[in-house]
Amino acid sequence: MLVIHPDECIDCGVCEPECPADAIKPDTDPGADEWVDFNRKYSELWPVIITRKDPLPEAEERDGEEGKLEKYFSEAPGEGG
Repeated sequence: MLVIHPDECIDCGVCEPECPADAIKPDTDPGADEWVDFNRKYSELWPVIITRKDPLPEAEERDGEEGKLEKYFSEAPGEGG
């Protein structure tokens, strides 16, 4: 999972169409407040990602899967880098 600090985002919209999982939505969408808070919290706790990484092997089969946050989310940070 990738999070974006809402105060560092310049609202250019470039990331939205580039997201392969179609998971990045404008903060003006209804219900976005909870995701803004989520992004703020974890972007301050997790390391910054500066290099592109390959998708997980199961990425395609999980694309569009419902309930992924409840099933797979962990507060433990990844490697970053």
